[in-house]
Amino acid sequence: MTAALTVDALMQESGVQFGTSGARGLVTAMTDRVCYGYTQGFLSYLREIGEYDSGPVALAGDLRPSSPRILAACAQAIRDMGGEPVFCGYVPTPALALYAFGRAIPCLMVTGSHIPDDRNGIKFYRPHGEVLKSDEAGMKRQAVSLDTGFDGEGMLLSPAPLPDVTDAERAYIARYVDAFGPDALAGRKIGVYQHSAVGRDIVLAIVAALGADAVPIGRATKFIPVDTEAIRPEDVVLARDWAAEYGFDAIISTDGDSDRPLLADETGEWLRGDVLGVLCARALGAGTVVTPVSSNTVLELSGAFAHCARTRIGSPFVIDAMNAALAAGQDRVCGYEANGGFLLASDFGRISALPTRDAVLPVVAVVAAAKGRKVSDLLGELPPRVTTSDRIQNFATERSEAIFATLLEGDTAAQIARLDALFGAIAGPVTLLDLTDGIRMTCESGAVLHLRRSGNAPELRCYSEADDVETATAINAACLKVVLEKLA
Repeated sequence: MTAALTVDALMQESGVQFGTSGARGLVTAMTDRVCYGYTQGFLSYLREIGEYDSGPVALAGDLRPSSPRILAACAQAIRDMGGEPVFCGYVPTPALALYAFGRAIPCLMVTGSHIPDDRNGIKFYRPHGEVLKSDEAGMKRQAVSLDTGFDGEGMLLSPAPLPDVTDAERAYIARYVDAFGPDALAGRKIGVYQHSAVGRDIVLAIVAALGADAVPIGRATKFIPVDTEAIRPEDVVLARDWAAEYGFDAIISTDGDSDRPLLADETGEWLRGDVLGVLCARALGAGTVVTPVSSNTVLELSGAFAHCARTRIGSPFVIDAMNAALAAGQDRVCGYEANGGFLLASDFGRISALPTRDAVLPVVAVVAAAKGRKVSDLLGELPPRVTTSDRIQNFATERSEAIFATLLEGDTAAQIARLDALFGAIAGPVTLLDLTDGIRMTCESGAVLHLRRSGNAPELRCYSEADDVETATAINAACLKVVLEKLA
């Protein structure tokens, strides 16, 4: 085995991709040796920038079958770097972050988020916040030593058991009870779609602690890849059936590591995450709201906020822009992503800043704001603007890159002409092009078509926007059809 190599070389050798979202790859490629190396590189980088020497490092995981093994490899790397692994159990990513940020210690979360369980990942957090884009190069250049302790398959020869669980749940539950009060959801009957989300029991406990009649539904024994940006057709049917059967005021759920929310109204219709973000920001009384370019333009059309900012897709970019807003003297600063994950850069009353994606805050804030009314009534107060998204799965990144390179040849005029020839028949002529992240086309009709390569899975995503759900859904399907039939 190689005595020492950089994290970047380990990425190339293993095929496990590394970026600001952390390391992600197939479980078969995420051997103990690879996960150990990434963890060692992370702590080595923190030493380089003076944020860690030794001491506690918190870690937790989701409910994928591979997570306990990967956690053990990460814990061993922490020990071998002179640190102390603090195992917070199987809890939501924001619960782990809240625990670690409150103690100014690093942490890492073993999760593949919403992707299928043949894949997994490791999210890394600095003592006071997420790893940002500016940290990526520094982490990749770290040299790691992987010459002993592993068998020929890259597995630990003598894996040590994880430490006893340190409670990170209690403070996470108290965060919302303290902020909203024990009667915030009183009189509400709320279904908690548990599936295989790591926060399924914690979310249920929070909803109950806020006074609601909390009803667990849909608990799974196998991992289900619930994606809050591409809701599965079966989950659409389930929510409608549950709403009719139980008479819920709302149904709430999360993705696998419980940092992205799902909220359905009293009819069982799931809200889009970017609309949920606007409703949450409005309920909190936000002054500045940051969101990626893919999010619904109802943010600006609502007229509810003093400042709105757009970024590339990904929480690190949202955090960078929130920090810039704080530096400019703006207050009550928050952000959200199209997946619904909500981030607080400022303290908002009794709820403190938490600059990482959170699934609980938006669902609680919005349902609490609807007290005396229906969740659908809040939606009716927004301008009629609908987004939808879908994806082509098992679509190699190389194929997406080749397609994008072809579409974006030449100057802006040539690009728009080419895109209009391909996609103009879907929603009218293409009149405006935004390349902030992917290819976002605004049509003469006002509709939007947005193609983007996924950063963490072999997928090509399409986001669409129109004045009604039928049009948004239809143009989304038509756009992906063009990709498959004329470009793939």
